[in-house]
Amino acid sequence: MNSETKLRKAEIDDRDIIWGIIQQSIERRRQDGSTQWQNGYPNLGTVESDIAKGFGYVLTVDGEIAVYVALILNDEPAYSTIEGAWLSDGEFVVVHRVAIDEKFAGRGLVKKLFDHIEDFTKSHSIQSIKVDTNYDNLAMLKILESKGYSYCGEVLLAGGMRKAYEKIII
Repeated sequence: MNSETKLRKAEIDDRDIIWGIIQQSIERRRQDGSTQWQNGYPNLGTVESDIAKGFGYVLTVDGEIAVYVALILNDEPAYSTIEGAWLSDGEFVVVHRVAIDEKFAGRGLVKKLFDHIEDFTKSHSIQSIKVDTNYDNLAMLKILESKGYSYCGEVLLAGGMRKAYEKIII
């Protein structure tokens, strides 16, 4: 199967599709017994804010939205306090709110998403990518490990402690 994947900025017209994908992810996390995303975040307002601020991105497969992600440059207040240490203190891209449409699950698209994020980071001459996830989000933990991210410690975000990772890109 030779599908074309592209990372592009989300547009307001994508909002309902993105929100549907996030709702699937919220339910999937709940079914997995996770506490992540079970307290009303992220919500439709989060998506609208991401899009308005230019943080929202979608990974498309042959033009169809498959994965949603928020990419935020140098701005995650929670990351200024870490139990542990980041690898770098230069410019960074923060990866938040990764959600995949169920019909695209199991096809390695989140790994592909991280490849696109690395390209995005390089193209903007940004030093590293920082990301956090719940301690029980095994799928994401496995992806971060396979992509060469280093465990840096824990950060406190709304909803509790998260495992924090970083990868130096340039």
